[in-house]
Amino acid sequence: MFLLKKASILSLVFAWCALARFAAIAADPPKSAPAPSDPPELTLPTVADPAEPGPGATPPALLPPDKGPPMAPSSASPSQNVTINLINRLVQRGVLTQADAQELIKQAEEDAVRAKAQAEANAPEPASDDAVRVTYIPDNVKSQIRDELKDEVLAQARAEHWAAPDLMPDWAKRFRFFGDIRVRYQGNYFPTGNDNTGAYPNFNAINTGAPFDVSGTVFSPQYNVDQDRQRLILRARFGMDVNLDDGFTAGFRIGTGSDNSPVTQNQTLGVANNGQGGNFSKYAVWLDRGFIRWDVGGRPDADLSITAGRFDNPFFTTSRIVWENDIGFDGVVLAGKYEIVKGVTPFFATGIFPVFNTDFNFSTNQPAKFESTDKWLNAVQFGVDLKAERAAEAKVAVAYYEFRHVEGKLSDPFVPLTAQDQGNTDDTRPSFAQNGNTYMALRNIVPDALNNFGTTNQFQYFGLATPFHVLEYNARIDLNFFEPWQITLLGDYAKNLALDRSNLDTLGVNNRGPNNADGSLGSYAGGDTAWFVGLQFGKPIFEKFGDWNATIGYRHVESDAVIDGFVDSDFGGPLTGTNLKGYTVGASMALSPRVKIGVSWMGANNIVGPEYKADLLQLDLSAKF
Repeated sequence: MFLLKKASILSLVFAWCALARFAAIAADPPKSAPAPSDPPELTLPTVADPAEPGPGATPPALLPPDKGPPMAPSSASPSQNVTINLINRLVQRGVLTQADAQELIKQAEEDAVRAKAQAEANAPEPASDDAVRVTYIPDNVKSQIRDELKDEVLAQARAEHWAAPDLMPDWAKRFRFFGDIRVRYQGNYFPTGNDNTGAYPNFNAINTGAPFDVSGTVFSPQYNVDQDRQRLILRARFGMDVNLDDGFTAGFRIGTGSDNSPVTQNQTLGVANNGQGGNFSKYAVWLDRGFIRWDVGGRPDADLSITAGRFDNPFFTTSRIVWENDIGFDGVVLAGKYEIVKGVTPFFATGIFPVFNTDFNFSTNQPAKFESTDKWLNAVQFGVDLKAERAAEAKVAVAYYEFRHVEGKLSDPFVPLTAQDQGNTDDTRPSFAQNGNTYMALRNIVPDALNNFGTTNQFQYFGLATPFHVLEYNARIDLNFFEPWQITLLGDYAKNLALDRSNLDTLGVNNRGPNNADGSLGSYAGGDTAWFVGLQFGKPIFEKFGDWNATIGYRHVESDAVIDGFVDSDFGGPLTGTNLKGYTVGASMALSPRVKIGVSWMGANNIVGPEYKADLLQLDLSAKF
């Protein structure tokens, strides 16, 4: 309706301009050759007066058309006014009398005067002092308005076939392609003093491979904490959304990745692992997104949607201390928002997500199978988006994440004779982890003559030593008083409400304090809380060369506040995850609206346990399409 009104107004303006121009031409000839104030003299054809015929003359009306008397040339000089010349010619040809011509010219002049007066009367009046002026529109609001108008115009253009109607077939117009490419230099640097005596076992390497014999004399897989590394990293993603009509949309995305990690699509160039890379070998591409969504409303201020499959994080977040930015969610989510009054828009999201599904044939090497130990995430978030009349906006939300069956369980007593033998709770170990959470041994191995009464063949897996029910608060405040610059304040706080310290004291194998005087393990020293504060300054949206922004932030993430496998995959590298604190600074600048460069520096220290410090430098070149 908005576009129809605009089209109607434009049509009236064009018609009025044409009428005014015609009247102006008739009334005011060009200044280069001004017309006389009085109309030019019109000369009628020289013919005998029918009232007084001469002797032997035939009345002109009775003469044949080609036998009439010759036309007397007009004594009037030609005018630059086309209308006056036309009337002169009509008089010359006998179509009009001179009196009629004079009357027509007089009427035309009067019409022109009236049209000019009418135009002046209808001209818009200058704005009064009481008129409302819009003196400020933030960049992000202007960009949103521009995008919405563009989408609306393009949608109408496609529907009415007036924008390149034959360029693409109808089926092709349903598809929208997108993607991004990022090339990164990354330097990992370790200050002196880190504990490199075997204090940092890689539980993820153990749990994703053969079980580790804890009775042996060799070290378990260990993290690098003392040797600097420089790497060149590529991330390339390509996706497509398809409009299926009636509110339905489908989409997918593929991307690079050194492995099937849930938290990153980074591919280290030249690395030789997992059967790919090294010596200019090709790299694997993974399915990163695939979903079907149904929307009702579909407006910026009112929408209700349900999405199923694998999709972007549906929850509002301001940091990476609970969820990594690149993480994808598997499952079903219902989300909605509605502006109840101007500038106040509550929103919500809730869903159920499978974290792990037990192999159908578990245990694979035994005829009798084990009970399923499926893991799920039930989550809900409520929030409100607030827009002030002036240049400020705030968004706050509270979320509750209930992870079901993600904690480890001690198995039934058994005697594993080989590394391939399985315990009935082996699947309670995480299928992916980073670092920082507290772990417990999963297998209840019975001392027996076959294992030399507990001194050999102690093949062990490890699971999370505590449940996770995480309550999270997020807040973001955008201040646009310094247009075109924006200041953004960020805050994130999370707490694991299910932490059981007594259980961790009994079962935890890491994140403990110093050993007791009798040589026994010290008490659990980890924690259940995580928080982040940050500040951003600069252009929120890059529109041209030279646009820039900068960020600074500080975080404190205790060992068991959140699940380490889903958080920031860069901070603290290679011991990314939890049990870390430190700062991040960075800046980005646009080379064009779709290409930018960036630099960031992260400094991390562990909170409890043996000493660990790590610094990270990243230089990025990114492009979006």
